[in-house]
Order: sequence, then C-alpha cells, then structure tokens
Amino acid sequence: MSLGDWVPRLAGRRITVVGDLCLDEYVVGRAERLSREAAVPVLAFRDRFTIPGAAANPALVIAALGGDARVVGVVGQDEARDDLINGLAAKGVALDGIVTDPRRKTTTKTRVLAEVSLRFPQQVVRIDRQERQQLAPQVRRQLLTMLRASLADTEALLISDYKSGVVDESVVAEAVSWSQRTGSLVAVDSQGDLRKFRGCVLVRCNLEEAEATLRRPLPNEEAVGRALRDLQRRLNAQMVVVTRGSAGMSFIDSEGRVSSLSAANQQEVYDTTGAGDAVIGVLTLALTAGAPLIEAAQLASAAAGIVVQRLGNATPTPEELLSAVASLQDYGLA
Repeated sequence: MSLGDWVPRLAGRRITVVGDLCLDEYVVGRAERLSREAAVPVLAFRDRFTIPGAAANPALVIAALGGDARVVGVVGQDEARDDLINGLAAKGVALDGIVTDPRRKTTTKTRVLAEVSLRFPQQVVRIDRQERQQLAPQVRRQLLTMLRASLADTEALLISDYKSGVVDESVVAEAVSWSQRTGSLVAVDSQGDLRKFRGCVLVRCNLEEAEATLRRPLPNEEAVGRALRDLQRRLNAQMVVVTRGSAGMSFIDSEGRVSSLSAANQQEVYDTTGAGDAVIGVLTLALTAGAPLIEAAQLASAAAGIVVQRLGNATPTPEELLSAVASLQDYGLA
C-alpha cells in the first residue's frame, strides 16, 4: 500500500475536537508612506476578513480532507462568535458542542498586514483579545455534557490546548477514561503544560515546548531521541511527536522506535500560522484510519508543507495532499 492510498481513507472519519476556539481577524492595507507621528507605515485600508482559528483550525483541516469534524468549546455572545460559527458552518463542521458564555469574550487575534511589493502582505502587528481565566462551574458542566454527548458517536478525540481555560484536568480525565473504555485515539496538541495530558495516546508539541517540559535544551538528534523516550515515559503516552520547524519532525511510536522526517517544504515558506494544526489534524485522521505512525507523520508533513505556502490558517484538499505526497515520493522523502 502506497502513502497516497491513505488519502481517500481519511474521508468519513468521525473526529471530535475539544479546546480553545478563536477567531483570526486580518486587516489589510496598502503601505503608502511613513507616519509623521512615529516611525510606522501609514496603511490605506484594503480589506478585512476572518478565519476560524486555534482549536477550530484542526477541525477545518479534518473537514477539508473529507472527515466528519465536530467541535466542543466555549465562545462569548458577540460579533466575533457569529463570524467564528459562520466560518465553521460554511466548511461543514458540526457545531452542536459549542457553549455560549455571555460573560466571556470570544478570543480574537487581529493581524494587521501591509501590502508591499512582495507576493503576500507582510504582518505589521498582532493584537490578541484572549480570555485566560478558567470556565465558570456551570459552563464547565455544560462543556463536559457536550463532550460526553459527542464522544458517544466519534472515532477519535483531538484536544487542542491554546491556554484559554477550556482544557483542564476534567477534560483530560474524561478523555482518558473514554479512551481506556473504548480503545479509541486521544490526540493532544498543546501550547501549555504537557504534564496534565498523562495517559493520552498521542501527544504533539514543538521543540520549545518539549524543552520547557523537560527543562533542558535539545540541540541535536541524539538529544531529541532521548527527549522523546523521556516524554513517552513521563506522559504514559503511546506516541509522542515533536515538530522542529525547518528541521522537520521527530517521533516515537508505541514500540519505542524513534524516527525523524525532514520538512516537506523548506523553500516556499510564507506563513507558518496553522502548520501545527495541520500536523495534528492529519495525524489524527491518518491514525484513526489505521495508518502506522511513520506514514501518518509523512502525510502530516506533506499537509504542513502546503499550509506554510499560504496566508493564515489554510487547509489542504485531498487533491493537493495527493500531489504533495507524490512530490515527496519523487524526491525520495516518503
């Protein structure tokens, strides 16, 4: 079975994504001159658009590849919530698990982009309006009720932790208990403390997060290999994946085998936003479809290589993923 044969098998997989939902807002202007008030460009407004982000992004990746994606999370009662929900609904993501808390603001990340002579607009500044506090007890109960309902009819659970208060010990405990009862995959993508995800099947983090968890630098392949074994043991995880930017990714499977992959695309990198979400989304789909970790990682690397060529949270289509996989095989990378 070739690597490309897995791509059509990703379709129809029922995946629940639980985590911190966010709206990514982009404001685009044409750089006309420098301001007299400060050493900053003056931008003439050209466009504004929004894209669902944070935990919503791997759900979009799953849906774009034909999966049955559902999201469980919390939003405020505001205009950003409407844009976020409309964006998810337009891509076919199920929204039954979204809880509205009128006392919270929907997390919004605004990127101001300047159009210059380059191919894409360049980011000038980012402004985050992010909720950090834990959920109110009654909202937490609603969230767990929604999560349990979704888990009754799903094949895998993806936990996406962007440190906005949704993912805590109660969510992890529910996930681990469900996984132990059913033998189903629980995948984790975390920007926070990895230690709270003990007992989850797959944990993905980037190199900096692995270093922070282990409290030591990981300067080379040998150090990364030792780190993967330590993380697997400390987290009681079957699989651990560490993404390493332009150096690709390294991972350890349930048999203790350590492997590394070069980055699928190192030349045409424009915007790395959403690359990690693409990796965890495709990993979850492929592992649920029955792919070995090495092939799931190759598919995920190919997907990330597509995403970094575009602005913002992009999602690859099955046809694009097949084409990227074929290119990897042509160059002997898969």
